[in-house]
Amino acid sequence: MLCMPRGLSFRTQADRLDPQFHSFTISFDDGTRSYGFVHTFYEEVTSAQIITAMQTLYQMHHVEHHSSSSASSPSSSSSSASSPSTCSMDSLVSSMDESDAESLAGVSGCLGCAGSFEPARDTLYVSKALCLISPLPFLQASRQFLSQLHQAVTSQTAPPLPLESYIHNILYEVPLPPPGRSLRFHGVQGPIVCQRPGADELPLGEYPLGEAFSLLGVDNMVQLLTCALLETQILLYSQDYQRLMTIAEGVTTLLFPFQWQHIYLPIVSTSLHHLLDAPVPFLMGIQRRDGAQRSSLHLPHEANLCFVDIDNHCVETPEDLPAFPDQAELVQELSEVLLRFGLSPQGGVITKPTTTSPRLSSLVLEDLMEDRRNGNLGGEELAVLERLQALAQRCGGGKMSDSGKTLGLFEEEEEELKSAKLNIQIREVFAGRFAAMFGRYEEFVIHSALDLDSWLSNREGTLNFDKGSFLSVQPVTHLRFLSRFLETSMFSFFVDGKVISHWADREPQQQLFDNRLERERLYDTDGVDSRNCSYRKCTTLFESAQAIEHRLLKADHTAIHPHLLDMRIGQGRHQPGYFPKLQADVLAQGQNTNRWSGRVTASRRTDPKRLTAADQSGVDNEQRQKHTFARKNLRQAKLLDPSPEAVTQTHREFVDGLLSECRLKTKRMLMERMGKESAELGQGEANITGLQENTLIHSLCDLLERTWGHGLQLKQGKSALWSHLLHYQAEQEKTETPTEPQSGFNGSDQRTLDDGAVPLRGSLLQDVRFIQTMSEGLSDVGQARAWIHLALEKKMLSQHLKELLTNQELLRQLYKPHAFLLFEEEREQFLFHLLSLNTVDYLCFTHVFTSISIQYRVAIIPMKKLSIAMATVNPWVCVSGELGDSGVRQIPKNTQEIFFQCKNLGRLSTLQLGQENSGLLAKCLIDSVMVYNEITGHTYKFPCGRWLGKGVGDGSLERVLIGQLVSPGGEEDAGRWTGTPPELASPSQAVRAVLGSLGSRSRMLSVEVQEDMREAANNLVKYFHKHEQERGNLTVLLCGEGGLVPSLEKFLLHGLKTNRLFQRNVFVWDFVEKAVASMETDDQMGDLHGSTLTKGPPCDSLCHYVNAINVSPRNIGKEGKFQLFVCLGIRDQLLFQWLPLLAECPLTARTYEEGALLRDRAAVHSLSRMLHTLNEFTIILETALVKGVDL
Repeated sequence: MLCMPRGLSFRTQADRLDPQFHSFTISFDDGTRSYGFVHTFYEEVTSAQIITAMQTLYQMHHVEHHSSSSASSPSSSSSSASSPSTCSMDSLVSSMDESDAESLAGVSGCLGCAGSFEPARDTLYVSKALCLISPLPFLQASRQFLSQLHQAVTSQTAPPLPLESYIHNILYEVPLPPPGRSLRFHGVQGPIVCQRPGADELPLGEYPLGEAFSLLGVDNMVQLLTCALLETQILLYSQDYQRLMTIAEGVTTLLFPFQWQHIYLPIVSTSLHHLLDAPVPFLMGIQRRDGAQRSSLHLPHEANLCFVDIDNHCVETPEDLPAFPDQAELVQELSEVLLRFGLSPQGGVITKPTTTSPRLSSLVLEDLMEDRRNGNLGGEELAVLERLQALAQRCGGGKMSDSGKTLGLFEEEEEELKSAKLNIQIREVFAGRFAAMFGRYEEFVIHSALDLDSWLSNREGTLNFDKGSFLSVQPVTHLRFLSRFLETSMFSFFVDGKVISHWADREPQQQLFDNRLERERLYDTDGVDSRNCSYRKCTTLFESAQAIEHRLLKADHTAIHPHLLDMRIGQGRHQPGYFPKLQADVLAQGQNTNRWSGRVTASRRTDPKRLTAADQSGVDNEQRQKHTFARKNLRQAKLLDPSPEAVTQTHREFVDGLLSECRLKTKRMLMERMGKESAELGQGEANITGLQENTLIHSLCDLLERTWGHGLQLKQGKSALWSHLLHYQAEQEKTETPTEPQSGFNGSDQRTLDDGAVPLRGSLLQDVRFIQTMSEGLSDVGQARAWIHLALEKKMLSQHLKELLTNQELLRQLYKPHAFLLFEEEREQFLFHLLSLNTVDYLCFTHVFTSISIQYRVAIIPMKKLSIAMATVNPWVCVSGELGDSGVRQIPKNTQEIFFQCKNLGRLSTLQLGQENSGLLAKCLIDSVMVYNEITGHTYKFPCGRWLGKGVGDGSLERVLIGQLVSPGGEEDAGRWTGTPPELASPSQAVRAVLGSLGSRSRMLSVEVQEDMREAANNLVKYFHKHEQERGNLTVLLCGEGGLVPSLEKFLLHGLKTNRLFQRNVFVWDFVEKAVASMETDDQMGDLHGSTLTKGPPCDSLCHYVNAINVSPRNIGKEGKFQLFVCLGIRDQLLFQWLPLLAECPLTARTYEEGALLRDRAAVHSLSRMLHTLNEFTIILETALVKGVDL
């Protein structure tokens, strides 16, 4: 299956019969791999039966093909003529199978010339393969050994020893080279050298990265590596199997120190194409048939697929792929490395080394040696000659001029050395980048378990890495990539390895990475902040290349030479061109005592035989094995089994894996949310915002796409989920009648917008239609993600998906029997896990789709018993959010609500409420204002609890209200859609506070007031110390409940005297105005002798600001003016100076009782210092707060 992925192949003398080389890899359940190297050649068929059978098969197919082509169009006939030049025996035998029609169409092209196969005229050849399996990727040595083995078979002269001697030698007598050493062993026709990196070098990687970069180009390779790091699904596509392996191995090699944790099949044979249904990250490669186009592939997963068309040098990446950190600088550095080796960074060009005539090379070398003897060579030329001689000795040559054969080998060896040096330099560049990005990762690893057993038993609930703290010290430009990378399995596995290293040996790659980091820290004395450090190029390129060059030029060890074995003479006689039948009993002799198998076992890092003294002191390797096996969702070895039972079992494991992933993902989202809520309780916004929210929800979108793509057989566009939604929409629209009323609307809500559209709400189809009408230019994948964001924000995701899956007939049409969505029990559990997300609030749709038009509904809730009829007022509103404001919206008379449509305002923060009628009867006691987002279902409550009108309260005709989000979907929504807003029967708590007696104010405890003040200031400090994307609403922290303004108001009300009758409300603004008037009067009269107040800039600014607020055209009342006074003072860093001025004003002693906080020097000084600490922050106020003030 892997040696011949397309099966047995037959050709004639008219076809290409060149030997082909490719390799493959086999992954084991413990994460280790073995590598297979295959040399495919064609051997003449001598069996008359096979030749006759082939002629019969051809004739049968020719008749069928002729009859079908006569009924087809000319275009199909021409496409048949250009079909594959090879065909498999399987496809010929199953000639009636429709799936092999393309292969069968090529029989006329692959068998014989002039469209026929005649045994008398044509020679039939069959493919054979020589395969060598190794525990390490010794690509060059294996290729040379197999090539020499085949050359011995085709040579006219027999090799010195039977082939069994050479095969036995490499299997049982050639050991693995020791780390940091090279080894010479002998093939059939000459010596072969292989080398192995030392313990402090990067792991062995011989697949030519130069070829990979030449095929795809630097930019494409960096994008491909980014996709691999973020664990997208990667599909490689090429006619050449070895190209598939070169790209796949190149990418996984560059991941160091991380390791690919998912399905890894660089070559997927036809019988395994069902694995393209896998709803998990994968890295797979499929062969392109001759003439096949990208569009002809049926791929169930494309939403998060990276498609790599190697032959056409292009990479299709998923939408919204973040850039690799410092990508431009990395591309530049890689380009410089490639140019030093004579390769183009652009890609699309494969440069084959030009081979000089051996005889000509020999003559040139003889001239050089003659010059050396005569002393005519300089230092540099002399060094080149010495390298040539070293290579010749390595190749086993005696005198350089004895034969041109050695010189023919020289260029191949030089090319191998060049490739090895380029490989290590490119890998060092990437290793350097990861060291720069994760140089301090150990500081953020959390060690919470006491022993390995307890850690393993609580693995899912244990937090091993402080992601938030790690991201907070990274450059802003790196955050999109890093936040997603930290959620991958490969990073999780890497961190787990670090935790386990407390009790067991570290993974070799991790140990090497940690050692490199320690070495860099020793030499790096700059201590540059990681957020501001500039890009630094790799400094170990030439040093690492020299180590490899030294090993390749001079072998450290030589293996035992092949020798004659104890075998029967006469069997396997040499026949040029025919591979002999080997004596199996001879090759099996060394199985029990051979050194090779022992070395293979030793190379498996998780094998129990690796127990060392270090293991004795900690935990034995069985514990590490337990961890390693627990990480694997799929048994890799089972994936290669094409039997129906194994395929069914594989897809069953996929189903279980999806369910488990959904459980863990929703749990992770809830834990993140709950953690933020507990940390930010009472400090503004507690939702997952910005970076982390986007990362987690992107991950959820990916999971849903993979789930809906599993077993999908009928798809529109690239998104499996959106395709299902469109099919469901089409089915529902067939059964819908135009007169059918919209569910959930009542008569009062059947109103139209300005553009005539009906407002959309709750149902699945309405959400789909709204997404379709968004003018965002979204692709299918983008529309699916937008729908998920909207449903999640509305807390309807689970309900919508449940409704989508009720159409069983549609499910059976769209999906194969093994699809996840056809497993009813697992499907219900999946939806249940998604339902748990309804317990938290998301603003993901609002924050991501900022330019769309949203419909809002505003409802004014008056107090029932304390208000004159709303008919007397003529109110207006202006709603503001983080993305803008709605402008002034007039509310019609005799109504308490208004619908309007405007650009998305984001999360709402403030609402200006005013009225134009200034008559004495035009007044109303407002409890609150409710604002509904008709698209997302979010409800915002703006508490008021104060009068609006002249001659009552503080006489305000305009108020700025601070909003708070009310969770959608709760009981409070039950009566939300009645025709008129409900009126509250009694004053709210806020209103009671406003109407409370002066006596209650005087009894306020000074300790409580000071504590509230400290809490408000601390919340502001914490706000500014968070990452910008994680901050809450600053206006709420300033003006909302428990904010700076109400806390300072309590401070200034403490101990305030009043001679008003009937205990009417007193306002701090009255005192501020009188204090300023007193200061100005004293200043004009020059009577400052009796006060401690000194004239100066703080006094001038206080008077200036108070007067500017008083002359503002806005009629915002006394409470509004005091709020504006505090906000401007804290913004312009003056408030801390104003408070001592007010405290020292002579008016204060007459206005405040003796025990008032404002007359307590220590309290005022403490408050002033506290406010002074806020001066280090830049405070930006919303326009609604400061509008109309001219300073």
